[in-house]
Amino acid sequence: SIEPYWRVFAAHHRTDVYELLEAHRIANLDEASAAAAAAAAPKSAGYEDDPERHPALCVNSAEPFNAEPPSELVADAFLTPRELFFVRNHLPVPRVDSARDWTLELDVGGSSHRVSLDELKTRFAKATVAVTLQCAGNRRSEMSSVKEVRGLSWSSAAIGTATWGGARLADVLEAHGVDRAKRHVRFVGRDADVSGEHYGASIPLSTALDPRKDVLLAYEMNGEPLPPDHGFPLRVVVPGHVGARHVKFLERVAVHDDESDSFWQRRDYRGFPPNVDYATPDLWDHAGPAIQELPVQSAIAEPLDGRPLALDDDDDLVRVRGYAWAGGGRNIVRVDLSLDDGQTWLQADLDPDAAAQEYNRAWAWTPWEATLQVPPDLDALRLVCKAVDSSYNTQPEHVAGIWNMRGLLNNAYHRVHVPLIRTRDHDADLPAPLPSLEGPTATLPSPASAVEVAAHPNTSRTSSSSGLCES
Repeated sequence: SIEPYWRVFAAHHRTDVYELLEAHRIANLDEASAAAAAAAAPKSAGYEDDPERHPALCVNSAEPFNAEPPSELVADAFLTPRELFFVRNHLPVPRVDSARDWTLELDVGGSSHRVSLDELKTRFAKATVAVTLQCAGNRRSEMSSVKEVRGLSWSSAAIGTATWGGARLADVLEAHGVDRAKRHVRFVGRDADVSGEHYGASIPLSTALDPRKDVLLAYEMNGEPLPPDHGFPLRVVVPGHVGARHVKFLERVAVHDDESDSFWQRRDYRGFPPNVDYATPDLWDHAGPAIQELPVQSAIAEPLDGRPLALDDDDDLVRVRGYAWAGGGRNIVRVDLSLDDGQTWLQADLDPDAAAQEYNRAWAWTPWEATLQVPPDLDALRLVCKAVDSSYNTQPEHVAGIWNMRGLLNNAYHRVHVPLIRTRDHDADLPAPLPSLEGPTATLPSPASAVEVAAHPNTSRTSSSSGLCES
């Protein structure tokens, strides 16, 4: 049976793929046989030990598990609670009973070494860095509105910020006599598919050795051991780089003349021009280099797209908030906001401590907000935001010009359409309020102060009773 292999990847569960397969159908199981086979089938191969997840996460794929928080929770605090941090798994989460026996294989060019987790903690100084991770497919769902793309349908919450603690990769490599003539450093995780292929990626060796790049062999997330979905017991954290390079369950680091030969380095996570799709002959000839640093990005977390907003009788004020971030450590210097689809603009207020991160070492996002006076003649907000980074890069105006068949790197203006209901004109039929913020809370530090974050219970994209995870 191909079933165990078929379930490993979610990207091929699409209408066009099933249409192609339909031509090869030779028979159907009768209902009784199909029911018996389903009842006898074990959990998908490799997923037996997957951890429990927070019910608030909006699930894009169950196997492998991929999920993001509801967008209105994504920027509630400077640090994202671990249980609400977006999850990007390419393969089953490997079972690790204890970190005590975990060892990292280290090939520094000319010699190989075994380094235990305990040695990383005791021999090398611990660094703690606040770093934003973003999936290359963040906001992919907007690209699908232009033309179909392939990949998980991420909304704008495939991004999160945490403090990561661990040893600096540069210190570990230097201590073991790294060959500086090599050009790349390869990472291999323990997670693997049923054929035995492990997840892998690489970054330039110059990035790994630069002390200002803060590349970590991380064993802590928000002051605690890494959770299973985020790489327990060890992962690499590459600040300012696409999430695909932050390899989890790290068991091998090797310097090399060439970049990783992993599928996720050589084939996936590369840029394509907008005129190329899967029908293009020799399409791989059009692939750009492997994605490393990410472009400037911003998104509106609240109010929500399509959800009617009731204005107060007295002031007609609306609070808008979101996040902005740029790869490569580039600081956010401005966020422009429009109520009328870009006809007029004003500037949002940036979180002062986040905006004051060290120049070209701004690894964490910048939350922003604005309180806007709504003109009396508007029946809907056509909100638009765009960020400007410290190199004065800004976001492209439209998705169409940056569309690509993989749906990667969408950093176009973020647009939110919000119908307005003025309470002085409508005493009834107001939109239902959001579910109350019940359940567990976590008090986390923000750049300015402690922020209490509450999680919506029992919501996911696969269970839309509350509407929080509708895309």
